[in-house]
Amino acid sequence: MTTTHDDSPLVSVTGLREALASARPPVLLDVRWQLGGPPGIEDYTAGHLPGAHFVALDTDLAAPAGSPGRGGRHPLPDPEEFGAALRRSGVSADRPVVVYDGATAMAAARAWWLLRWAGHPDVRVLDGGFAAWREAGLPVVTEVPPAEDGDFKPVPGQLPVTDADGAAVWAREALLLDARAGERYRGETEPIDPRAGHIPGALSAPTTENVGPDGRFRPAAELAARFRALGAGERETAVYCGSGVTAAHQILALAVAGLPATLYPGSWSEWSSDGSRPVAVTDQPG
Repeated sequence: MTTTHDDSPLVSVTGLREALASARPPVLLDVRWQLGGPPGIEDYTAGHLPGAHFVALDTDLAAPAGSPGRGGRHPLPDPEEFGAALRRSGVSADRPVVVYDGATAMAAARAWWLLRWAGHPDVRVLDGGFAAWREAGLPVVTEVPPAEDGDFKPVPGQLPVTDADGAAVWAREALLLDARAGERYRGETEPIDPRAGHIPGALSAPTTENVGPDGRFRPAAELAARFRALGAGERETAVYCGSGVTAAHQILALAVAGLPATLYPGSWSEWSSDGSRPVAVTDQPG
């Protein structure tokens, strides 16, 4: 598949159009979602890329909040249920997959990360998402494709994760990035989770700075410079956010920059709900 640049986890609109016309077109997954709604299915029903299947972030790409052994607002999904949702959408082990959302990939990155974590070898994110596709004047349809019969079976653990105890160690001994907005990191506001602030020792690195005004990712060199200035590359890196969704976007941006990272899936929603865990509320890491 033609990507935005060599070995990138992104694909451009031009690259996707060429891939869809090839002898081995990718499966398309529409992952439009935003915190607090409205439901992404409404956008999908109003118009989507031809042949795309809708995947619901809250139900297909996450287990219910409070699931046993899974912390946070968007726990990692049950592999069997996740695999069944993917197979219904036509995902097979030997067929490329392209995921997209409205524009910024904040939601699509969750699907990209999960598919890679589950062992799929060929997953890309459409850079600029649905907005870039429409801007290019390419076709949009309302027809919903029938359920398919893919063969992909998740093998979890192909990308690294950490838990709350591990995140505390990352913050002390390596590099832990907080992907939320700066005002949430600093404890100035907390619209959803039990306590405001951040994990002591974490550095602020808002995901919004990964993309430009058009929703497309900044060039790899710019992203590399941004993350290296924070210490990535010199120190092993882990990322958290509110509930493990936009942290996947940070990991995607790090991958564009050629830098590996570990996800803390429970993120702030898990950490802040445990009153025994310390919270920092300054603009400094500590």
